[in-house]
Amino acid sequence: MALGRPRAFDKEVTLEKVVDVFWTHGYEGSSMAALTAATGLSKPSLYAAFGDKEQLFKTAFARYRARQSEFANKALAHPQVLAGVEALLMGLVDRQTQADKPHGCLMVHGNLVGTPESRQVREELQLHRRAVVSKLRERLRKAQAEGDFPADVNAADFALFITTLIQGLAVQAAGGASRKALHRVVTLSLQAWPSGD
Repeated sequence: MALGRPRAFDKEVTLEKVVDVFWTHGYEGSSMAALTAATGLSKPSLYAAFGDKEQLFKTAFARYRARQSEFANKALAHPQVLAGVEALLMGLVDRQTQADKPHGCLMVHGNLVGTPESRQVREELQLHRRAVVSKLRERLRKAQAEGDFPADVNAADFALFITTLIQGLAVQAAGGASRKALHRVVTLSLQAWPSGD
């Protein structure tokens, strides 16, 4: 029996399933066969609801990114920058090792390799990665102005350090590292936090 649009088609539920497919396999690795199997929709129905594969990915990534941004903004709003960054890192580990979700990070999975045809998708993911670095840099500069982060530390470099740690945690989570092990990695990494002495 051919796949089609279910009578009780729920676009939001379907989009969550699409997010999980791209989260698991990245953009290049997510075939239309995998997407139709996960959603129960035919390729024409998926295209009618969301557009082509690239648009489908962008819609799914926007959903994923909105949730991540909400969580990150809340963590970084902590009045002490170290506590905020620690909450961000520990929370990301928890999110990337959920039993009922793919492990790792959709942004990292979708950004590592690709063909020339997927260049626009990779560029969008790279823009988001740079936005994360920028958000961290501005939070550190705010902390410097408040005397909560050493003024002699390069905020841009330290923001890149934190972002590199975030990406490394995602790769390790996708590779099967346990939540407890990654929590220990966060604790060890934050020993590099400058004391300002």
